[in-house]
Amino acid sequence: MRRRDFITLLGGAAAAWPLAARAQQAPAMPVIGWLSTRNANTDALVLPAFRQALAAQGYVEGRNLKVEYRFADSMLDRLRALAEDLVRSGVALVVTVGSSLEATHVVRGESATMPVVFIAGVDPVLAGYVPNLNRPGNNTTGVTAMQSLFVSRRMGLLHELLPSATTVVALQSPIELSPEMPEAQEAARQLGIQFKVLTAGTDAEIDAVFASLPQLHAQALYVGVSPFFFSRAAKIVAHAGRLAIPAVYFRREFADAGGLMSYGTDAKESYGVLGDYAGRILKGEKAGDLPVQRSTRFELVINLKTAKAIGLTVPPTLLVLADEVLE
Repeated sequence: MRRRDFITLLGGAAAAWPLAARAQQAPAMPVIGWLSTRNANTDALVLPAFRQALAAQGYVEGRNLKVEYRFADSMLDRLRALAEDLVRSGVALVVTVGSSLEATHVVRGESATMPVVFIAGVDPVLAGYVPNLNRPGNNTTGVTAMQSLFVSRRMGLLHELLPSATTVVALQSPIELSPEMPEAQEAARQLGIQFKVLTAGTDAEIDAVFASLPQLHAQALYVGVSPFFFSRAAKIVAHAGRLAIPAVYFRREFADAGGLMSYGTDAKESYGVLGDYAGRILKGEKAGDLPVQRSTRFELVINLKTAKAIGLTVPPTLLVLADEVLE
């Protein structure tokens, strides 16, 4: 080979080498899983807060992060297959969504090492998922709304709205039986209110419950915490509006959809914790070292337009307490 050709060949190889090296060294885009007991339409309401907190940690979906979404649509028997699919795909961690901890349970059943960040409405210590909130261990952490802590508050607000009401019907889901109902029943008893619990786990059963309310002489409705009900918010609110029955709900999205009153956790805070923790775990922190946080912000939302539509006057004292009044 002539010297000039050798130098040309060597120069070309040298020029190509940095490109190849950079291609080999370019980090792969991290992938996280989102496993929800609800559906995509419902979770679209809370994902902005999650994504904003992730972005604050430096991760923007579609730019330097990929999220694999799986939704059970309240069919809990689908969770195991969905969890298995996420674990097999090699995600870096799984965010589990739902008021109870079924999704967390199935992910941990599929992998003892997969980091899990959960949101739940139950006490994860009492449920046996973490030994304590400050140092959860088990590669598991998240945020809990502790729904039972403000059940009596929700009943009290309903009583303040309707002080003469003596009969309240509660709606609960058999899909995720909530521990709140016994406490709500006790709060109703102390207020001198008859409290009847009805169960609905399908759309047809929701229709049947509302069809029965006139015969039960229900004066108000208490909607129990449930991802299934959350995913049917528009349907439930429409039924309540048609019957002109005052109702109290557990999430502000019901009030936004036309429900009369809601009292519950601030979704921006709770789902912001999920995004923050997911970003920190991607950076190397261990899930089990991050304390399970409790929701600290709660919001009372009153839909004054709905109150007027059903002929109800909201007491001024309640309007003053409201974090937001929709008109």
